[in-house]
Amino acid sequence: MLSDVLLGKAQPDDASDGEDDSDNERHDLDDGIKSSRFKKLQKKLRKEVSWAIRDFKMIEDGDVVMVCISGGKDSFTLLDILLFLKRIAPINFEVVAVNLDQKQPGFPEDVLPRYLSEQGIPYYILEKDTYSIVKSVVPEGKTYCSACSRLRRGSLYGFAKQIGATKVALGHHRDDILATFFLNLFHGGSLKAMPPKLLSDDKQNVLIRPLAYVAEKDIIKYANYKKFPIIPCNLCGSQENLQRAMINEMLRAWDNEHPKRLASMFKALQNVAPSQLADRQLFDFENLNLARDDSQRLFEGDNIQVGVADALDKMGLPTNPLVQTFNPKFGDSAKNASNTDAKNSTAKTDKDSSGDKAYKIPVINPLI
Repeated sequence: MLSDVLLGKAQPDDASDGEDDSDNERHDLDDGIKSSRFKKLQKKLRKEVSWAIRDFKMIEDGDVVMVCISGGKDSFTLLDILLFLKRIAPINFEVVAVNLDQKQPGFPEDVLPRYLSEQGIPYYILEKDTYSIVKSVVPEGKTYCSACSRLRRGSLYGFAKQIGATKVALGHHRDDILATFFLNLFHGGSLKAMPPKLLSDDKQNVLIRPLAYVAEKDIIKYANYKKFPIIPCNLCGSQENLQRAMINEMLRAWDNEHPKRLASMFKALQNVAPSQLADRQLFDFENLNLARDDSQRLFEGDNIQVGVADALDKMGLPTNPLVQTFNPKFGDSAKNASNTDAKNSTAKTDKDSSGDKAYKIPVINPLI
């Protein structure tokens, strides 16, 4: 598989650990950039894309990958890295760029064809006036993003099947995925984001997001180094107070104050515990049953006060429950003081450097 050869047994956490010379050779797609910082950044992004490809089995031998390119920094970066991986991959796959010209006013129609032709990248430009449709169906003051993206996806997914593309690659990065998660959390009442790999609802296309592990700030730096001919979105980008823009600003603020927070949140999306949430369709809460054995763990403390003992007795509950002494050091000298029927409580602990026994709190249920 492509990523196995590129990465060996490396893991995503190793992105900034150590150096090697595997990517130091000159490649055509480097554009002659000699900056050591660029080389380090380029290597990091290529590794993260390769990890995503490996982890989610995004690209296989014989695939035709249709890269949806909008003219933004994300899709330019995605296309650039996939073309590099194609050149060194041990498997054969094709990359074709596809842009949907939605006829927004002022859209520079010559930029993408010129860039793609100069780079020798095979491409299609699809012309369709979805701008007028969006303007006509979205009420004044509402955001265009949802309607615009649905129309764009419908056209691009249909075209992927028409040309025989086996994978549709989208330029969404890690921060896009997190922003979608928080949009759904704050405004949609659901815990969902954008998966790195997805089978479309009609099962006609497999969508992949190879930038899923890549941080937006790294893409910004990479695009600046490469000097991609960025085309701003004059349709959605011109609207103020977009909820997604507000979420993005929140994420950027968190990242500035707590540099590892976004990485931790994305890791959480890959480490879901259904039993610790509240989705009755995802986890069978109704049929949870006890499976107790005959073993007992006596309460460790000083005393248990019992009130209205006759009512407890009618319930069949003990009116004089046993107690064993609580000893924070768990030393061998700990003895039961409250009841002669309780057994001595001891525990093995590791000694610290001073020879004293380490303080240890017993864990009864680590899931709680």
